[in-house]
Amino acid sequence: MHPRAAEFAETAADRYGIEIDVHEFDEGTKTAADAAEVVGCDVAQIASGLVFTADDEPIMVVTSGANRVDEAHLADEIGAEEVAMADPDRVREATGYGIGGVPPFCHDSEIRTYIDETLLDHDEVWAAAGTPRTVFPVDPERLADLADATPVPVTD
Repeated sequence: MHPRAAEFAETAADRYGIEIDVHEFDEGTKTAADAAEVVGCDVAQIASGLVFTADDEPIMVVTSGANRVDEAHLADEIGAEEVAMADPDRVREATGYGIGGVPPFCHDSEIRTYIDETLLDHDEVWAAAGTPRTVFPVDPERLADLADATPVPVTD
């Protein structure tokens, strides 16, 4: 297992007392479509961890791979003046992880987190486990709980 994924799994065990079933794929899971293909699930079951800024503060949005976050709509939903994608440096600064491998929890710092309400329609979703080649399965309600994520509609 990649050292960064192993570190994520260890942090999850230490913080939450849970075992993360990390799956590693040589093909990579950088995009939702890539992840769905190698995992063998619907793209809607991919829980993509995206970092945005809301009024210049980093926020995490765990969204379904089938949805594209509408930034103006999200701003309205969370009461922000403006929401924009964070640049790669801001993503790493806020979470400790690089783009393409950001897990939904176990970040280096506290970050306000939202979850795409459509993810909660599934029995199981797959989220990044710290690298662009690693994912783990999780019940979406459990994911929301672990990430202390507020459900929101991410599209209009």
